[in-house]
Amino acid sequence: MCELLGDRFRLVVPDLPGVGRSAIPAADRPLSGAALGTFIGELQEALGIGGCLTVGNSLGGYLCLRAALQDPGRFARLAVVHPPMFEPRLVALHPALAVPGVAAVLARVARHDPLRWAHSQVHYYDETLKSLEEAHEYGDPLASAAGARAFVRYLNDPLAPRPLRRFERELQRLRDSGAGFPLPLMLVYAREDPTVPPKAGRRLHALVPDSEFHWMGETSHFPQVDRPARLAELLVDFLERP
Repeated sequence: MCELLGDRFRLVVPDLPGVGRSAIPAADRPLSGAALGTFIGELQEALGIGGCLTVGNSLGGYLCLRAALQDPGRFARLAVVHPPMFEPRLVALHPALAVPGVAAVLARVARHDPLRWAHSQVHYYDETLKSLEEAHEYGDPLASAAGARAFVRYLNDPLAPRPLRRFERELQRLRDSGAGFPLPLMLVYAREDPTVPPKAGRRLHALVPDSEFHWMGETSHFPQVDRPARLAELLVDFLERP
């Protein structure tokens, strides 16, 4: 995927704190949607890439949407690939993880065999595309106690139901006022996504009707793996417009 886009753009591909190859955040560092949206802005300032063309994937897409509402000047154009929206299972997950001991048990389960955990939790449309190399990218951060705890916090903190509701209400307010989303926006969702259901895409597009919307077939939550050429085609077409 990076090769397909790297011929047209200079790419900056950051990891969120505690994810991928980034440092594990301190236990008292907030990982709420607001805090991570601020992190994106601070990263842009540090790298001197304010007002850049941006692609946000999954949780990263939701965080970029929030960051754009905080400061529309952060991005010139924004493409988001299946960002999550408010849904009942998130409402159930949040109080479940608040039960004493549940988060600790989940962290221990993930840490017990992180490669197996990553392999079982990452779903491609074509499961033969799974590789040990990718399992390490997802699983290695879970091998430490701090990394496993950070993973559980990511299940809970950024997608807490109340902030998600407030985010949706803000989009509704912009829509109903006629202001619309503050910058060019493209939404991409997969019809067969087992992680973020397709109804999330319909919900977001209804809240931002001035956005460009695309469905992708024959892909899961990872179109950059399942159908990289098609996803790159959509992104290049959108991002290169004047």
